[in-house]
Amino acid sequence: MSLGRNEFVGKREIGTIADMRKELSIKELEKKANEIRQDIIRMLLAAGSGHSGGPLGMADIFTALYFRVLKHDPKRPKWPERDRLILSNGHIVPVRYVTMMHAGYIDKKHLLTLRKIGSILEGHPSMRKIPALETSSGPLGEGLSQACGFAMSAKLDGKQNNYHIWCLMSDGEQQEGMTWEAAMFAAKYRLTNLTAIIDRNNIQIDGNTEDIMPLDPLREKYEAFGWHVIDMNAHDMEEIISTLEEAKAIAEKPVCIIAHTIPGKGVSFMEHDYKWHGVTPNEEQAKEALRQLHILEGKIEHRE
Repeated sequence: MSLGRNEFVGKREIGTIADMRKELSIKELEKKANEIRQDIIRMLLAAGSGHSGGPLGMADIFTALYFRVLKHDPKRPKWPERDRLILSNGHIVPVRYVTMMHAGYIDKKHLLTLRKIGSILEGHPSMRKIPALETSSGPLGEGLSQACGFAMSAKLDGKQNNYHIWCLMSDGEQQEGMTWEAAMFAAKYRLTNLTAIIDRNNIQIDGNTEDIMPLDPLREKYEAFGWHVIDMNAHDMEEIISTLEEAKAIAEKPVCIIAHTIPGKGVSFMEHDYKWHGVTPNEEQAKEALRQLHILEGKIEHRE
């Protein structure tokens, strides 16, 4: 039996601006992350191409950012005092698109248009299509340099304490030389208004990172480059929020958060499998993924 449109999109209304403005409890944030994962599955099934593992793995972090930590306003996407969020690994953009839908930036009518001709939801984010985005992305390794530019600009304008710069990166792109040039730059100029978050899921498109080009000891490398480094369980909502808030409070160095994620989180047959890096589910796989996420939703709801 095929998924009808109502079943496919789901009965739940995507979050409104009013929903976003109230401070959600930890349980509500966990439920929101689960809802976002379900919509990612629906989006990827409709697209027929894209990336599954990374978006599912980063849903908890995006939820914490948009619904608790970021200073932002969907009514004023270019508000000068907003925090800047740079997504360097643009291939995981489905999680950002869906989170922005729940936060009130993008109309939910676009949910099933990812990668379609004429859609605003391109396979990599385009700031020309969505004004709320700070940058467009494509080649890996560029995001940290872009983030340094935003952070340095704020510092030169005397606004380094007005807003924060967040740069989300993959672990695979730590293999790019440009990333380390930016890491040196940030430390030299004491860009304390900059936090880098590395999605440490240990996979890339053609295998496990430690088989392709070993990254460890990653923490010690960033420390040697002059950064304050924090390891984080990226699937513990309380820890995510406390770590992000701690990062904003560090006043001596730029901060690097090594976010230990599970690629494909919430869907058993996708978890930890690098083959789901750049593959989308077919209809049967999507049904099973949604079934598992619905079960998880019930567990969250009934947990004390």
